[in-house]
Amino acid sequence: MRIVFLPETLDYFNELTTILYEKEYFGFKESALAYVDSLLDDVRDNLHLKTAKAAPPYFERYGKGMQYATFRKSRATQWYIFFTRYKVDDEIVFLVRHISNNHVAAQFL
Repeated sequence: MRIVFLPETLDYFNELTTILYEKEYFGFKESALAYVDSLLDDVRDNLHLKTAKAAPPYFERYGKGMQYATFRKSRATQWYIFFTRYKVDDEIVFLVRHISNNHVAAQFL
């Protein structure tokens, strides 16, 4: 099993640290970075263990036939990881195509 991120998805994770700090969700940039690192680690370690649901048609702009899994990082925030699962030779590959959270995407799910 392997987790692969599209470049634009990794770019979003990099931008997320700045967004969280500038919007004052975290008082220190280091805290925002630790939060994003924790989310990334959680996705890498646990995506294959999560219950996946079919992504609604709204999200097809990021890829066809996607699924999504949820990652709760606080009482107020749940992250949605959108991915496509492939079998390459004898290995299952999860291609992470998009990330969003309940504050942005919940109305579309």
